[in-house]
Amino acid sequence: MKTLTITRPDDWHIHVRTGAILKTVLPHTARQFARAIIMPNLKPPVTTVAQALVYRDEILAALPEGADFMPLMTLYLTAATTLAEIQAAAASAHVYAFKLYPAGATTNSDAGVADIRAIYPLLAEMEKLAIPLLIHGEVTDEQCDIFDREKVFVDSQLSAITANFPALRIVLEHVTTEEAVQFVLAANANVAATITPQHLLFNRNAVLAGGIRPHYYCLPIIKRESHRQALLKAATSGNPKFFLGTDSAPHSTALKETACGCAGCYSAYAALELYAEAFESVNALDKLEAFASFYGADFYRLPRNTGTITLAKTSWLAPASFGADDLQITPLKANETLAWQLVAL
Repeated sequence: MKTLTITRPDDWHIHVRTGAILKTVLPHTARQFARAIIMPNLKPPVTTVAQALVYRDEILAALPEGADFMPLMTLYLTAATTLAEIQAAAASAHVYAFKLYPAGATTNSDAGVADIRAIYPLLAEMEKLAIPLLIHGEVTDEQCDIFDREKVFVDSQLSAITANFPALRIVLEHVTTEEAVQFVLAANANVAATITPQHLLFNRNAVLAGGIRPHYYCLPIIKRESHRQALLKAATSGNPKFFLGTDSAPHSTALKETACGCAGCYSAYAALELYAEAFESVNALDKLEAFASFYGADFYRLPRNTGTITLAKTSWLAPASFGADDLQITPLKANETLAWQLVAL
């Protein structure tokens, strides 16, 4: 049996929600990852250190007994965020970044920022205190084609942010386009990016060809094949600017399979297996450990993990769903065969 053993990885972008969904999905992440950057777009959003600490306690309480997992909390940046809150976040032992959502860009982003230039004083304080800014990089102009929203954001917003705040540590989350990859490559060492498994494995045919497949629908939306190839090249390049961030985003099956379904792919149940499939497709399994286990920790200035996990090249069938009768979550690649399986910690 072919196996792959790597240093235990971290997930640098994940949604675990709250309540029953949290209890359903958190064990999947804690089984594979030592740490994870937790997204703050709850209802209401997590905008203060005090709220983040309450949320952290809920996550820790939902962990399976004996689980060794650390949630790394983030705050939702809004126009009402104060300099004092940024200072409190920088001083906190449990808050690791702020998340910028352009208003209306994705799930629970209504409280996001409508005018990014209006928050420049906040970005200046973050730059001064060396606290990272995590960006959902899409414009929300209704006149902009949904497949162009990332590129336009990079050209019109991100370029200005990096020019005005060159020392600001920025992660462009879930990059999906060749243009975003090229921007990150050309930027200084303070700019990095996460890449999801679905954007490495699939192009937009997976969402739209032969019928709409809602469980492959996420934002930023999966793009054409040329962009997927650019992402694969970046992820497997050995460049430390690119690292693992699943953007695993659970929704109930009922909210996905509806006339106006939610954006988000639930991948946490088999995150490493999906990444292994993507890396193997271009004969780059030797690059997976650094992408999954080293580069993100280095960017966040945290120690690398010391434990290991082992994957085996053995096929298995992804479950149709997770959860109890009153909560069903359909995962990415439900009822499909996966080529790798996590077999040991």
